[in-house]
Amino acid sequence: MALNIFSLTFPAPRHHIHRMPRALLILLFLLAPITSAAENKAPPLDRPERISFLDNGKIRLGVNLDLGGAITHLSPSDKPELNLINSHDWGRQIQMSHYAGPIPFEPAGKKPAEHWKALGWNPIQSGDCFGHRSKVVEHTNDGKSLHVKCIPMQWPLENEPGECTFEWRIELNENTASVRARLTNARSDKTQYRARSQELPALYTNGPWHRLMTYTGDKPFTGGALTQQPSKMPWSRWQATEHWAALVDDHDFGVGLISPDTFTFDGGFAGKTGKGGPKDGPTGYIAPISDEIIDHNIVYDYRFTLIFGQLDQIRAYAVEHAPKPAPPASVFQTDRQHWHYANATDSGWPIKGELNVKLNQKNPMLVSPSAFWRAAEAPKLYIQTAAKLSTPAGRVFWSRFDSPKLSSEKSLAFAIPADEKFHTIEIDLTASKEYTGTITGLRIDPGPGGADRDYIRIKSISFIAPK
Repeated sequence: MALNIFSLTFPAPRHHIHRMPRALLILLFLLAPITSAAENKAPPLDRPERISFLDNGKIRLGVNLDLGGAITHLSPSDKPELNLINSHDWGRQIQMSHYAGPIPFEPAGKKPAEHWKALGWNPIQSGDCFGHRSKVVEHTNDGKSLHVKCIPMQWPLENEPGECTFEWRIELNENTASVRARLTNARSDKTQYRARSQELPALYTNGPWHRLMTYTGDKPFTGGALTQQPSKMPWSRWQATEHWAALVDDHDFGVGLISPDTFTFDGGFAGKTGKGGPKDGPTGYIAPISDEIIDHNIVYDYRFTLIFGQLDQIRAYAVEHAPKPAPPASVFQTDRQHWHYANATDSGWPIKGELNVKLNQKNPMLVSPSAFWRAAEAPKLYIQTAAKLSTPAGRVFWSRFDSPKLSSEKSLAFAIPADEKFHTIEIDLTASKEYTGTITGLRIDPGPGGADRDYIRIKSISFIAPK
């Protein structure tokens, strides 16, 4: 989803099967030590690994040019031996990782590793679980900005390069690193698969940085108490309502991650806390998460910031720089604005001024990204749409911070003009007494679906009336 921001042993504790049943997740991780050790053991290089460093006198950051440009080093400039980043296997580091169908992904009949087959299509920046490295194809470093581009490897498969490229541009400023990341896809399989949860990015720390701290309350940016997420596997998932989380040691020193475009985070800790270096098993994990459709030809951009220092410094930076709560205004000019579908597909990438959603499946749903706004600040929803519908009746659902599960009580019906001309539908959500407090997301059901020629075109979904 282009955001116009890119101007240019111990089992590998991959979180990535978080949509599977909990019992199966636990079983997979119990089995992983038996089978993954040989696969994750990389053949040694006949030379030292090539690390490209940026160092501004406060922080030292290194990307590994033998592992697709994944970040494998983050330390204070004056203490380079104090590297926070874990590289026990190639499913860790700080790296890009994306997901799509099918599940399992078996190109030309090639079978994935048994315990990773539920990941489906999963190119990652470092390499695959069998020890084959991703290939860097572009790299520049002028001492102020670092750019790297690679052909990633499909993690579950042996020696299967992705039909895509990953790249990111990194700049240091004081005790922060700003990163702009891009996936450019060129899959031969042109199927539009359902949305999957994307890591934006994956970040793994060493054992001493085991306390996962964040703010999860409903009064962000007001100095409320932080919470420590539990150390467990499978990883926890929560709403980081200030857009950040941090892994710190017992003295509150560590690394934070701000993701301005999502509230949803995964994270936790695996192994024995407090000890271990870059090649050891214990590890902390953070990943901002967004459910996205990854088209065969998409150019998908995102950004994040790493903050290095004490916990109070990390939070202060996030409070100053992270976006504040506001009602969403999704205008589908060049991308999906992080919306996705259930039981529906659209006309595909690139997006040109509207979503064009096919409604030939039963029970189609349009699902918003995770969000956070006060109901009192957004009483009316406006949908700019044109449709051809056999049953021109829709329903909008909303989730609340105190009641996240969707229900008919937290919904309103609305009429959809079906004359195939654009109209602005105005929905007064205050007509429901359940539209109150803090709202965290929307779902729009455009009728029952199931008619071959039915569709809905949408230019915007917003709490601001279109002009």
